[in-house]
Amino acid sequence: MIPIRDAVRSAHFPLVNWLLIAANSLAFFWQLSLGPRLQEAVFLYGIVPMRYSDPVAAAHFTPFEQVLPFFTSMFLHGGWLHILGNMWFLYIFGDNIEDRLGSIRYLFFYLLCGIAAGLIHLVTNWHSRLPTIGASGAIAGVMGAYVLLFPGARILTLVPIFFFVQFFEIPAFIFLGYWFLIQLLSAGLTPSDMGGVAWWAHIGGFVTGAVLVKIFDRLPRSSVSKRIRQYTERHRSPRLHAISPWSSPEDLHSYGVIHITPREAYFGTKKLVHVPQEGRRRTILVTVPPGVEEGKMLRLAGLGKRDEEGNRGDLFLEVRIG
Repeated sequence: MIPIRDAVRSAHFPLVNWLLIAANSLAFFWQLSLGPRLQEAVFLYGIVPMRYSDPVAAAHFTPFEQVLPFFTSMFLHGGWLHILGNMWFLYIFGDNIEDRLGSIRYLFFYLLCGIAAGLIHLVTNWHSRLPTIGASGAIAGVMGAYVLLFPGARILTLVPIFFFVQFFEIPAFIFLGYWFLIQLLSAGLTPSDMGGVAWWAHIGGFVTGAVLVKIFDRLPRSSVSKRIRQYTERHRSPRLHAISPWSSPEDLHSYGVIHITPREAYFGTKKLVHVPQEGRRRTILVTVPPGVEEGKMLRLAGLGKRDEEGNRGDLFLEVRIG
């Protein structure tokens, strides 16, 4: 399952989230530039449990060099699919956590989740000689926070079914609960001394994020974070809107809500709306006219229900401005 976007609209531009994506991307291009020296860098800046469990190996490193990998490892990746997958999940889920916590708290939250994931990997693979790299543990922490703060949020998900793909709206607690279950099953079936995916780091990061987010949410925002929020307030709503219409049994017409900003209401805008119709999803381009007012109904002809005689109702979208 591949998440396309979530239905939770962040009120502010996720500055730190984008800086984290940029930092990971720059680190990856730095890795590509190393050529034959890449393996040496991965062993130096990745988490290698034997560096801590073997006294002979540990003696070759200073305390600073032993602490450093817990920070650097979460910015390194093993290939294009690794970094693209991680950054996409961070893009989907990170903006809402930053919006909730504020930029400064979110940065520390992210780093602590990554460090905790690294420590749990170290403990569960104590004698491993293989280096572990990747932002997966920190991003798992973001996902753990998301499922706790937005359990009912709808995740527009691409699901491959044999040779076809379908889009479904899946509640966050189901999507992320399924993801967490896969990590648990994989961790239980994979020997600790085998290389590959650091399943326990994912699990540890997820649980750490779910625990820490409630603590960080209670901490006061710093003056720097408040200043950042003033300059990052969004003036546009998302381009794609997933609509969940409702109707009464005796009415062929269906009704839904579309959210736009005051700026978009004043100047007008175009949005893509994703609506269900007869067991499948359709994506429609909707034009919101300039000067539209709160509560205005936009009529989408022929997108309502259909009766036994073939008559079809319309879909009416109520404009909400905020």
